[in-house]
Amino acid sequence: MTKHSPYERAKRAAETERTKQIEAAWYASIPTETAKAFQREVEASRARGPIAPPPDMAPGTAPNPPRPGREPKPPKVEKRGRGGR
Repeated sequence: MTKHSPYERAKRAAETERTKQIEAAWYASIPTETAKAFQREVEASRARGPIAPPPDMAPGTAPNPPRPGREPKPPKVEKRGRGGR
């Protein structure tokens, strides 16, 4: 856990309080119907919960495919000549 100085903790608490004041003022400045609609959307979003993580990819798979024309070259295959020299 990160330790913060008393000054930094007080600063964060003041920021949180100021944010709450700004939010309350914003809610008071918008029409009631708009505020209720926004509140319903927020509650629906919170009810959905977090987005599921993406499926696991096969080992060695690049997360993003290369751009067209930038594909990696296939590995070079050594060809044996005649006679096995």
